[in-house]
Amino acid sequence: MSGGLYVVPVSFADARRFVAEHHRHHEPPKGHKFSIGVAEGGLLVGVVVVGRPIARAIDAAGDTLEVTRSATDGTANANSMLYGAAWRATSALGYRRLITYTQEGESGSSLRAAGFRVIAERPPRGGWDMPSRRRTARSVANITRFLWERGT
Repeated sequence: MSGGLYVVPVSFADARRFVAEHHRHHEPPKGHKFSIGVAEGGLLVGVVVVGRPIARAIDAAGDTLEVTRSATDGTANANSMLYGAAWRATSALGYRRLITYTQEGESGSSLRAAGFRVIAERPPRGGWDMPSRRRTARSVANITRFLWERGT
């Protein structure tokens, strides 16, 4: 294909590599339900990785997936296209909700363009390290986050 953006299949391994090269503040995810790519002129310019919600309580009904990573090389409109494609695939698989998070300072314009809306603000937390489950601190600790949703 030539000109314009278009959705392409992408393997989990390729999505992980792309996230490792292009994501601003997260490492590649450990697993997924599916991944989708966006290309322009035959070159991969963005990926979205969708999996089970990280916060298990959010999926009590078993009808929710989460965008765990979205990364682009900066190509205009690629992120909006990825979020839209992720919702269409989620819905086609029979799930009723797709969620994701942004950090304070991120506009969320790509999410709004894809039909998502903010449903909650999560206050900063010191990290995920708990006495019952030790974890290494990450660069995203102590940052307000916003929970976004698209659903039926």
